[in-house]
Amino acid sequence: MVQKDKLLARRIYLYLGALFITSLVVSNLIFQKFFYWKPFGDLTVFGVSLFEISVGVLPYPITFLITDLISEIFGRKKANQIVTAGIFASFFSMGLVLLADVAPAIESSPLDDAIFSRVFALSPIAVLASMLAYLAAQYIDIAIYHFWKRVTQGKYLWLRNNFSTFLSQFVDTFTVVGLLCTFKVLPWDLFFGLVVSGFLFKIFIALIDTPFLYFFVYIMRKRFNLAIGEEIDLDA
Repeated sequence: MVQKDKLLARRIYLYLGALFITSLVVSNLIFQKFFYWKPFGDLTVFGVSLFEISVGVLPYPITFLITDLISEIFGRKKANQIVTAGIFASFFSMGLVLLADVAPAIESSPLDDAIFSRVFALSPIAVLASMLAYLAAQYIDIAIYHFWKRVTQGKYLWLRNNFSTFLSQFVDTFTVVGLLCTFKVLPWDLFFGLVVSGFLFKIFIALIDTPFLYFFVYIMRKRFNLAIGEEIDLDA
């Protein structure tokens, strides 16, 4: 690969990393607002309403799309590096939020201390739960993705994209909701509904994002003249 193409590939990797980290950090900041997603009307299981979902799940599936794209084009090592960078960014952002929470608001401040604390006070606990789930889910996603990539010899992109995402999203949803209930951020009577709702929503998004993954992979392969299964070595 010529030097000009290598620079472009590194720039693309940088922008993908920026989108990944932004989606992850924002999902941790906005998680306390919930909405009712009703694709099939009002559904309940054992008296628990399904599809009551945190808005934090809206940007979160983007992270799995990006890690799958990075895995496909740049390899497993670069995907894991993005995941690790996301952990650092999340904890750093929460440190800034805590610092802002400690600083006393002036009388003319649009947000007083009580409102600011109400919005952000639970974020560190949520981030801890989210990060534990995030670690497990993302590394599982990357590992399974590359397992299927080896087995299929780089073919059947839809299979590794969805199979890796289905399991990792279940691990993520089950773990984060369980930890939030354990830390008493959420009541246990919401556990089942939130797990099922969150998982189904993420699966729905995963199925939708498959054509986008095909599209971006096609563009990258064509631009850098990559064969099926071939990866760009950014460290070479």
